[in-house]
Amino acid sequence: MGVNVEKPMLQVDGKPMLQHVIETLSQVQSIKRIIVATGPWTPNTTVEAGRLGVEVLATPGDGFEEDMRFAIRKLSLEDVLVVSADLPLITPAIISEAIAKYRKSGKPALAVMAKLEDYEHLGAKPQYVFEVDGQRLTPIGINLLNGRRIDEKELDQEILLLDSPDVILNVNNPRELELARKKSTATK
Repeated sequence: MGVNVEKPMLQVDGKPMLQHVIETLSQVQSIKRIIVATGPWTPNTTVEAGRLGVEVLATPGDGFEEDMRFAIRKLSLEDVLVVSADLPLITPAIISEAIAKYRKSGKPALAVMAKLEDYEHLGAKPQYVFEVDGQRLTPIGINLLNGRRIDEKELDQEILLLDSPDVILNVNNPRELELARKKSTATK
């Protein structure tokens, strides 16, 4: 990001992105527990998560996927919703829709994705693009999975395709941070 602030602590509409995500998750009735996994390079995020009243788990800091696996194993989690801290525009409705689709699918994993053209239309650049059923899709940073199957090399996965361009923004660079700030202000 080119700033001296931990990414989850970057401000959107006067509060850290982490706070936006936690507030959204707190509004979803089916979520019973919110755990923020932090690493050795995010001490301010650790403090903020504690201030916001959620559980905090220190991870080794080996990378997003490795630390997610560590947390799931360490806490013996079963059905897990994984949400990146850089999604300040997500809504309880999107989270609820993802949970419902995951449960209905019967599959051990679900990824929330957006069409590449919708993401690019925002002026954002995705980190990953996948070809799925003839469409170019990008994950937005929301996944559900069966934690009991975390050590399997590959899981059958359901996809929830969002057609809500205003909320799919995953903040990974200064341009996307500015877009999130503008979109957040515009929705008030």
